Amino acid sequence: MSQLGKYLPQESVATIQKWLDLHACTLIIKKARATKLGDYRFFKNRHFISINENLNPYSFLITLTHEIAHMNVTTEFSSKTLPHGKEWKNEFRRLMLVFLPLFPDEIQQCLAKHLKNPKASSSSDTELVQALRKYDKKQILTISDIPCGSQFYTPNGKLYLKEKKIRSRYQCKSLINNKTYLFSPIAEVRL
Repeated sequence: MSQLGKYLPQESVATIQKWLDLHACTLIIKKARATKLGDYRFFKNRHFISINENLNPYSFLITLTHEIAHMNVTTEFSSKTLPHGKEWKNEFRRLMLVFLPLFPDEIQQCLAKHLKNPKASSSSDTELVQALRKYDKKQILTISDIPCGSQFYTPNGKLYLKEKKIRSRYQCKSLINNKTYLFSPIAEVRL
């Protein structure tokens, strides 16, 4: 339990530990992965959850609760449900409501909206991601932070020009091949 206290808001540790112990779940803390924040596996009649170590306590709590919801649904319904179907949505919502008062107001408001119809990934909810990123140890620059007309690099080193906002995304032109691309407002960039 003391291990969990390094990653979670202190008030959530006992409840999370109880939920993990209920199914003898093994929690694995992983180095940062680019493609996922966490995952759940049921393998050889054992439950395994992995979570990235670089998440702030609020992101860690949401991600871990997301994966615990998968574990609970698998235990109750076996594999007869969709991974992010109505059973998972209802379970994730039920579990998160326990913790809602622990979040700062800004995250709490975004999370309450998110829980009305949770998506497969909280990363697809740009408002929630932006609210959560304010609590990251290392602040990152996103495309929404820079003005139109700015040149920027993506993490893979490609150079773009930010042109204009189209609905919820930003139209950007590659300065390598002159093609136009749409970027999420939370896409990480560097100048």
